[in-house]
Amino acid sequence: MSSPEYRSAAPPPAGKRLALLLAEYATPGECLHAAEKLRDAGYSKFDSHTPFPIHGMDKAIGLPDSKLGFLVFAGGLTGTTLAFTMMMWMNGVDYPLIIGGKPATSIPSMIPIMFELTVLLSAFAAVFGMFHLNRLPRHNHPLFESENFGKFSDDRFFISVEVEDPKFKLDRTKELLSKTHPASVEEVYEEAQ
Repeated sequence: MSSPEYRSAAPPPAGKRLALLLAEYATPGECLHAAEKLRDAGYSKFDSHTPFPIHGMDKAIGLPDSKLGFLVFAGGLTGTTLAFTMMMWMNGVDYPLIIGGKPATSIPSMIPIMFELTVLLSAFAAVFGMFHLNRLPRHNHPLFESENFGKFSDDRFFISVEVEDPKFKLDRTKELLSKTHPASVEEVYEEAQ
């Protein structure tokens, strides 16, 4: 196997700082293996970028289970409780209408409204919770500076390791990535702030 191609500007370009290392792989298996190696080495701020989901990648990266389900459950429970409370107050206390001797606070008549408000607030919690948990919208990312990164949506697989990772040391991280047999390893820079 040939050694990986390194794309590096020896000194950082003027006004820029190193943001991450980007390793390119030809197959999903190589990418998965590289993620496992980084996780086992103690890295925590890295991500995979692939044209399709790879089974087992979440575990390989070491991602915990998503908190989105709890947010959606809380939103749904809030919707149900809000609908029930609102109808009990409006129909039973604030303005009771007794028609045909039926009770003003009949639970079966409340079910459609409770269901609708549960679904509405669950959907809002899912959308806004997803945006929050994924730190979106992020209009610019250092990865967009890489010309090579455009291939991730076609037929290539990438692993990016952020400089903010506590274990990140440029030479050591490059050496670890090179042991995973990437097609290339690239230093990606962003505007210095």
